[in-house]
Amino acid sequence: MRNRYLDLLRFLAIIRVVVYHVTGYAVLTLVFPAMSVMFALAGSLMAASLDRSGVRAVGRRLRRLLPSLWVVAAVFVPAMLLTGLPFTSRVLLWLFPVADPPANHWGALALSVIWYLRDYLWFVLASPVALWLFRRAPVLTLAAPYALLAAIEFGLRPGAPLVLREFGLYFGAWMLGFAHHDGLLRRLASRVLVPVVLLVGGAGGAWILTHRGVRGYDLNDIDLGNALWSTAFILVMLGRAPAAAAWVDRNALFSRAVTAVNRRALTIYLWHMPFVIALTPLVDVVGMSRTDPVGLAIRVLLVFALVGVVTLLVGWVEDVAARRRPELVPGGRAGRAPAAAPTSPAPAGPVAPVLVGARPPAQRNAEAAVVGHLSGR
Repeated sequence: MRNRYLDLLRFLAIIRVVVYHVTGYAVLTLVFPAMSVMFALAGSLMAASLDRSGVRAVGRRLRRLLPSLWVVAAVFVPAMLLTGLPFTSRVLLWLFPVADPPANHWGALALSVIWYLRDYLWFVLASPVALWLFRRAPVLTLAAPYALLAAIEFGLRPGAPLVLREFGLYFGAWMLGFAHHDGLLRRLASRVLVPVVLLVGGAGGAWILTHRGVRGYDLNDIDLGNALWSTAFILVMLGRAPAAAAWVDRNALFSRAVTAVNRRALTIYLWHMPFVIALTPLVDVVGMSRTDPVGLAIRVLLVFALVGVVTLLVGWVEDVAARRRPELVPGGRAGRAPAAAPTSPAPAGPVAPVLVGARPPAQRNAEAAVVGHLSGR
């Protein structure tokens, strides 16, 4: 059976991401570091897939990841080519984004979330070796990404490629997913877990307070603080995760919403940002303040409504990619049947053109201006 607690966390993470991109509220990144949580959940499920299928799990995971991206590319790449994007061989990165695919001026904003798929792809490719190393030296392997990020932050690795920075920032969360799957986190005694959470979370909080970014205390601008704070959060949320969350299914409507968002998480993630960008000018047209709570609430509802329409139109691609029977709205009777996909944790026992998604410092300043523009700051 699927782990409904993990489904609930992913549901909350997706909702939080959309609301943050509409409102620009930095506090949301502190209250719920959604991207790190999503990587941790993905790492846990990747470990389950590797245990079940071996290295073949890499191909299966990519098969589930890429088709939804190709649908987005089929719509937006021709539009960008018609509005100034040069046609070069780098356009092929929209098929397999091991690096940031190119975009024109508006596409770089509307499709900025592609960085998540780029990182996800690299983490999937690295997982067979990483899981092998983790199970032989868990502490050292888990510490490696944080050490890499610290070396970059303290200038010991100047000019580090973006992919190395992203491994340092998020691969630790991915491997915490490994630890969750293997049961290491739930077996961690409170006398160990609590001090570690306080130490790591305290260090992350101190770094955040002393390294305010261009958007204030927004974790997206404070990499080392982000990694440490998110680690403490994940240790709590997964280290003391319930064995089951049957209460999620007590209300049929809520249960179906959780299921639907999980089954359409990639579609929602990929399509929400274009609507965030498209709706922003309308705020001025109707005369609403960009910081007005009512105006922000209306924008959030409109974005979810538009994403819902697109999800009805193309969300079934996720079903086809996962080799499930396509459904218009997931979570019906068939949708609530036990899933054949691997679950986590394991049962008790042994265990030039603008680059979309690139976030180097110079581009982060530009992104900060965009989010500031969206949120009226």
